Amino acid sequence: MKLKNLIACFFLGFIMVSCIQDEAPNAEADIETCTVPGDVLNRDPIIGNDQITLPLKKGTNISKLAPEFTLTPGATINPESGVVRDFSTPQKYVVTSEDGKWKKEYEVTALFSGIPTSYHFENALPVKDKKGNILYYNFQESDAIGNILNWANANEGFNYTGVQAKPEEYPTSPAPDGVQGNCVKLTTKDTGSLGALLKMYIAAGNLFMGSFTLDIGNVLRATKFGVPFTHIPTSFKGYYKYKAGEVFTVKGEPVSGRKDICDIYAVFYETDDKVKSLDGTNVFTSPNLISIARISNAKETEQWTEFNLPFITLPGKTVDSQKLEDGKYNVAIVFSSSIKGDLFEGAAGSTLYIDEVELSYRDIK
Repeated sequence: MKLKNLIACFFLGFIMVSCIQDEAPNAEADIETCTVPGDVLNRDPIIGNDQITLPLKKGTNISKLAPEFTLTPGATINPESGVVRDFSTPQKYVVTSEDGKWKKEYEVTALFSGIPTSYHFENALPVKDKKGNILYYNFQESDAIGNILNWANANEGFNYTGVQAKPEEYPTSPAPDGVQGNCVKLTTKDTGSLGALLKMYIAAGNLFMGSFTLDIGNVLRATKFGVPFTHIPTSFKGYYKYKAGEVFTVKGEPVSGRKDICDIYAVFYETDDKVKSLDGTNVFTSPNLISIARISNAKETEQWTEFNLPFITLPGKTVDSQKLEDGKYNVAIVFSSSIKGDLFEGAAGSTLYIDEVELSYRDIK
């Protein structure tokens, strides 16, 4: 059969299957949007794969919040949307698909713009499929006063490619033998035939502050960088190990003479009505940026190597003390196993290990 006929049959079959699925009860069990009545949020909720963060304004009664959810068509949620609950501790919600076959548990956390500032990567949270099997891991940090940070990554995007991999073989995974205890391992992966079809040839291992929402049509906008921060970051430090993959590729084709390298950076920026977060299209170019910290001497190293990166304030930029207090500034720390992985340039097998990271800051006097 000619190639064009194969392609035509493929898309015809896809359309027919789509029509059949439209007629059947919906099998999805997702929270699509979240709001909280009253003027209690200092910005939009952060919705991840199975976690939601509610950034609260100071003075909000955290013990009496009534989040309202929009679900995938036909799905139901327990407890019901709009029920008042005490968010002094994270609360669980279970979404059930319209066909009743699938359930998904969400953890909803309410925070007063506080995040931990030391990161040890000891708490790896399993993400499971609809049958309860572990697909991959996310990471969460907490501190002694109750601040929580849910790290984001693009494992969900790699899962979409259909490449068969064990949880520890995903681009972002936990690993033993850290500087202390465990660490995080970031590995650039080949995305297989579907990835090539979508022109997403590799998936760099990444870990960042913010959220990830799968967006096949605009991959660079899938990563939303930043979480509220009510201090001025001054530097961040930690330890890394790195080994570049053997074959560097661009658009899936080997390129001789090029070698992969990792990226470690952080940004601090102001939010406003138009800019709620930064993404892969503007993380280094947005006029809302205040300061940037970025490694300039990354190298291959088999030993744990310390980095200590100062935040460099951009020309003409200042911080408004009232906006800072109100939680109108975001910070994002970002790690990637391939510096141009977002453009699908890099080497499969490039591996970056990260451990014992600390964010330093000051307050406005």
